[in-house]
Amino acid sequence: MKVVWKFKALYLMMLPIMAYFLVFSYYPLVRGFIISFQEFRLIGNRPFIGFDNYITVLKDHAFWEMLQNTLLLGGGMLVIGFIMPILLALSLNEILQAWFKKVVQMIVYIPHLFSWVVVGGMWILMLSPDTGIVNAILKLVGVAKPITFMASADSARWVMVLTSVWKEMGFICILYLATIVAINPALYEAARMDGANRWQLVRYVTLPSLVSTMKVVIMLNVLSILRIFDQIIVMRNGAIAKKVDVIMMYTYQKGILEFKVGLATSAGFLVIFATLLITFVTRAIIRYDEG
Repeated sequence: MKVVWKFKALYLMMLPIMAYFLVFSYYPLVRGFIISFQEFRLIGNRPFIGFDNYITVLKDHAFWEMLQNTLLLGGGMLVIGFIMPILLALSLNEILQAWFKKVVQMIVYIPHLFSWVVVGGMWILMLSPDTGIVNAILKLVGVAKPITFMASADSARWVMVLTSVWKEMGFICILYLATIVAINPALYEAARMDGANRWQLVRYVTLPSLVSTMKVVIMLNVLSILRIFDQIIVMRNGAIAKKVDVIMMYTYQKGILEFKVGLATSAGFLVIFATLLITFVTRAIIRYDEG
């Protein structure tokens, strides 16, 4: 207690933060967990029905279809979104002109600042078969028939993956560049004295130094795999909905559109449990705690 009293000012400063998380994070989480075991009604009794909501969700074919879409889209974003920022960071690191490097960093980082309402609307316009700039460029190189990117289920999945990677690539790239800047120059000098060329410097000095940052990026991406929502609700349409609707769309449809709050919260907690499982497995595979 003496220590608490000695630093009472710091503890008092922490109280509003703790209150915020208790009221807006932990209380809704506990309340939602209780609702997932209830037959929720806006007015009247809310009887407990045990695991019936969870059983109903797990028996729903739409739930498993959306889970499959989520894993396919999330897996693509995880793999491509892991590789591309590394390649971009390594390329930028080779640029000698500082002003040009800063300009490129700014250009690739700006999309991260925009919401999916802006980014999604922009890409829908650019991929339009009639007035989109992408089809205009394809026409110039000899593609006569416009491609309906956002009306074909197969191409739409790639659009979702690549636009997501494009949006976040600049932010992750800066994380890698910050790590590269912190690498001890003596390591490069020692490698050059041993006769290493540029590729060998990247392979044996730069990439090993990025391993810890790579692990952080992988964990952040894994945590977000099952929580894809903003992009889908902005960019989806009726023609591709069956192939791009993700698990969070299921909770949205059940909870907001159909007002089956018990089913929505049970689906949400299944997502939380699945995310925890995937996170712990990934953490063990990449040996996150080993640095």
